[in-house]
Amino acid sequence: MTQPGTMTPMTQQMQDCVNACMAAHTMCEQTMSSCMQMGGQAQMQIMRALMDCSETTRMCADMMMRRSPMAGDMCAMCAKACDMCADACMAMPDDPQMMRCAEACRRAAEMCRAMAGAKM
Repeated sequence: MTQPGTMTPMTQQMQDCVNACMAAHTMCEQTMSSCMQMGGQAQMQIMRALMDCSETTRMCADMMMRRSPMAGDMCAMCAKACDMCADACMAMPDDPQMMRCAEACRRAAEMCRAMAGAKM
């Protein structure tokens, strides 16, 4: 039994999802930097997807950590943003950074989909 005003510890599934979201966030930030260095080759669609995914994964992790009542809905939105980002990154299959980013985003999307239906 927990004391009033204290939170129960995060489940392993929640912690894994937070970790996957933060890994995807970091990878998106690194990939944006890589895209900016490429200059004209980086398509705006990819940059938008990276920005959306970066922001969404960070917000999703934050909401899960503070046990927001909206965390489940955020997880569903985050999964969608991660899928869109992974798809955008796949447009440049010869770029190893893009492929690493797509992989991190797919993992976060999978974890978020599982958490979207779970009790927080």
